[in-house]
Amino acid sequence: MNKLIHIGFGNIVNTGKIIAIVSPDSAPVKRMVQNAKESGMAIDATQGRKTKAVLVMENNQLVLSALLPETIANRAQAESGDTDET
Repeated sequence: MNKLIHIGFGNIVNTGKIIAIVSPDSAPVKRMVQNAKESGMAIDATQGRKTKAVLVMENNQLVLSALLPETIANRAQAESGDTDET
């Protein structure tokens, strides 16, 4: 069974569908977010705050979060029981 993690402000995602958690600061990620917004494939879970993490999902959707990528990754690892850090 896939686990759910809290990504801020009462929003929850399925960890089994996450491909990557990236910072929105680089130009390629900014373009990816802009294209997803234009095509309706972006889910904004920031509640009007600054986007600090972009979750790339299996179905090519992007989920924008106001939590840091490290915070989301730590929560995902804690849910999966995987404590091996690199």
